[in-house]
Amino acid sequence: MKLKALILFLISVGIIAFSLDVGMFWDNVLFGSKMGNVLYANGLSSWRMPIEFDPGHPPFLASVLALGWTIFGKSLAVSHWMMLPFVYGLLWQVHSFVSHFVKDSYTRIAGTVLVLIDPTLLSQLVLVNPEVIQLFFFFLALNSLLNNKPWMKALALALLGIVSFRGMMLCAGLFLIDVGLLLLVYRKSWRELFSSEFITPYLIGAIPALCYVLWRLTTIGWLQTHPDSQWSELWTFVSAKEFVRNVAVLGFTFIDFGRILVLGFAAFAITKLKAWRDREIQTLLLITFGSILFVAIVSLVSNNTMGHRYYLTAFLTIALIAFILVQRFKESNWIVTLLFFGLIAGNFIVYPKKMAQGWDASLAHLPYWNLRHETIKYMEQQNIPVNETASFFSNYTTLDNVDHNNDQRSFLRFTGNESYVFYSNVYNLSDDEFTSLETNYQEIKSFQNGGITILLLKHN
Repeated sequence: MKLKALILFLISVGIIAFSLDVGMFWDNVLFGSKMGNVLYANGLSSWRMPIEFDPGHPPFLASVLALGWTIFGKSLAVSHWMMLPFVYGLLWQVHSFVSHFVKDSYTRIAGTVLVLIDPTLLSQLVLVNPEVIQLFFFFLALNSLLNNKPWMKALALALLGIVSFRGMMLCAGLFLIDVGLLLLVYRKSWRELFSSEFITPYLIGAIPALCYVLWRLTTIGWLQTHPDSQWSELWTFVSAKEFVRNVAVLGFTFIDFGRILVLGFAAFAITKLKAWRDREIQTLLLITFGSILFVAIVSLVSNNTMGHRYYLTAFLTIALIAFILVQRFKESNWIVTLLFFGLIAGNFIVYPKKMAQGWDASLAHLPYWNLRHETIKYMEQQNIPVNETASFFSNYTTLDNVDHNNDQRSFLRFTGNESYVFYSNVYNLSDDEFTSLETNYQEIKSFQNGGITILLLKHN
């Protein structure tokens, strides 16, 4: 146990040390930087955000960062180090999750590695984000459920439900998993569902989330969007054609970044071996579908298509299913090696620039951060003002919101009229934006590393 703790701690420290130059990316600019700055300036109890960027979610990550900045000073390095307990906790809980199904000590190490090298999980581990926090609490609750630790389950559910609205959806997913295990796997009676032993952890675990929701409704009057919200258009129902598109996007999400090999083998092995009859596979399938059911439903029926990271609980569980079943084949070593390198190779996938990519869903974005600093340094040398330069999500914000360096210079949101443009292929542009760049701008300087490109452009 002590050796396990030491090894996982050293790995966690290594991940954080490796990540110190990785800036705030995508939604984390909002959930970490913007909301964190409000708490840092006004106090950790100031959970009411300015309406212009209030996403409605509990400011859990923002509170963690503001606490760190208050104690240690504000910097990107401090932000990353504040993630250390959650990175360590997640690694521990994932290893415990694998250990519940894989009993041989050496085999479970290999299983843990295969589960942990999912490209989307690796990307989240190097970013400052609420995803790692949610996953830690989710697997803590799941392991408590599997090992019959009701009070630890209640605590984990309480913490998970206050991280974000999706954390609340994961709590509901855990309830479904528990019900499914009780009725379908363990073959208990319906009366067990109404026992105090079963219900009490969920009632206790729901208290923080329920209090937050009631506070939002009574003091602010809305949960996530309001009529003037910049996100209101994302929370409308889709047409039949858009629903079919969302189904296709969801399916592609599960095979993206090398996961096609893992999912393909798991499906093949379950069918060939009729593994759905095995209790451990039934349990893992329940976890796979139960944990993402609510997120998937919302994603399919709304215009707010969910990113890869929203399905990480399913990705990791499918990887474990594949690992367990591969042991039943003579060619197990070769198959595991193929799955391993398939997932690693997923981090090097870069799609054509006009094809949208989940840039926070693999490590492909890593070269971007040094290139970004080089480009800004070049702009300063050439007297190109940041404040007169347009950029795209998630870079049209202050330098401080990305680098936590107190630099309040800010890129502009691209309209096509700005004198300069800071473009990278890690930004997903619309066809109209690409047309505007190609028609109205010319390249001043380019920076490239691996599959990542940054272009500095000037208006014709």
